[in-house]
Amino acid sequence: MGPIGTGILIAIGVIILITIIANIKIVPQAKAYVIERFGAYHTTWDTGIHFKVPFVEKIAKKVNKMEQVADFPPQPVITKDNVRMQIDTVVFYQITDCKLYAYGHATPMTAIENLTSTTLRNIIGEMELDSTLTSRDIINTKMRSILDEATDPWGIKVNRVELKNIIPPKEIQDAMEKQMKAERERREAILRAEGEKNSAILVAEGQKQAMILNAEAEKQSQILRAEALKESKIREAEGEAEAILKIQQATADGIRMVNEARPAEGVIALKSLETFEKVADGKATKIIIPSEIQNLAGIVASIKGVAENETV
Repeated sequence: MGPIGTGILIAIGVIILITIIANIKIVPQAKAYVIERFGAYHTTWDTGIHFKVPFVEKIAKKVNKMEQVADFPPQPVITKDNVRMQIDTVVFYQITDCKLYAYGHATPMTAIENLTSTTLRNIIGEMELDSTLTSRDIINTKMRSILDEATDPWGIKVNRVELKNIIPPKEIQDAMEKQMKAERERREAILRAEGEKNSAILVAEGQKQAMILNAEAEKQSQILRAEALKESKIREAEGEAEAILKIQQATADGIRMVNEARPAEGVIALKSLETFEKVADGKATKIIIPSEIQNLAGIVASIKGVAENETV
């Protein structure tokens, strides 16, 4: 074989090598390749190294198996009470069957967008404006259930549906802002009234407690004054009793001393006269003298006369 034949063989070998290398495919993580053979579905390649038969097999579709997000533009809807608004939705979906995704629908994402729009109109058309604004969770749940059932033949699973924005008309927004402002003012007035009420209650409670404390203090003061007066009277009575006892003791001691001294009758008569002298020294105009003392007085007068004669 000449140089020309050798060159042709080398060229053919290089072409075969390049073809083999070119047909070695590596499927990355979370990806899948749909393979067709002679124009018909053959298999699905998952993560790893695969070899494609040249001129026989081809990669029909590369599929991303991770969860994805489809953010659709705002859709015009009309509520049950004839309010026109704009609502945009966000759909979280994941491809679960690569074959169905590749052959189930020509444009699955466009189909999901249109299906989302019609489903949203149907749900909102059965609700009024107020319930639409306050029932996001209910709307999300209904839409997810309907979309998941509709996209199941396409190999797509709808995990979540979220209403991103609800945009009512300008006049409705102005009315809602006024309503919110009035509601805030009403709550402010209620809070202010509650505060004033609580303040008045606290003041009244304070005055009540002060009056109770003052009454208790006055009561305790009266009790203490009564106790002090009682103690004073007791001490005064004890002093008077002690004084009376001392006087009685002194009188008893005097009588005892007189009895022990045994004075003569003349001395007793003189003492009696001295006593009547002190009694008569007052303002009394009539004095009754016992007969015994009169006799003693006569005896004293006789003794006095005898004494005077002896002196002459």
